[in-house]
Amino acid sequence: MAAYRAAVDWRLEAGAQDFLAGRYGRGHTARFGSGVAVPATASAHVVGSRWAADGAVDPEEMFVGAVVSCHMLSFLHVARLAGFVVAAYRDEGEGVLGKTAEGRVHVARVTLRPQVDYAGAAPGAEEAARLHHLAHEACFIANSITTEVTVAPTS
Repeated sequence: MAAYRAAVDWRLEAGAQDFLAGRYGRGHTARFGSGVAVPATASAHVVGSRWAADGAVDPEEMFVGAVVSCHMLSFLHVARLAGFVVAAYRDEGEGVLGKTAEGRVHVARVTLRPQVDYAGAAPGAEEAARLHHLAHEACFIANSITTEVTVAPTS
């Protein structure tokens, strides 16, 4: 099986920060095995906008992005196998935080809202729902999480 890598790099900024009091910047760099590096941060919803980095992605966003991307890639595959040509695919997924039974905060639900355009024949609503179900079952990320993932196609 394949192995995937991600690394983070963070340093305490010099100056008026007080680490022990929780007053420090959360901005860091996330680097992936593919060579891509992105600015990352803690969510401003969690640490406040003063300590979150502007223009950076937070772990919750990366999590939702992984679910959205994986579902899309899985859908393109199952649609192709079913004989449909996907011309365009858009999705504006949304993750919602909640608490577990033990009171821990987690991404409780991710809702996907795919909009799919086809070149040529398009599946009917029932067939499209079946293809999204197959894509969800094939998605490595969805198979790796306990978060509820709902697929609500908009087309």
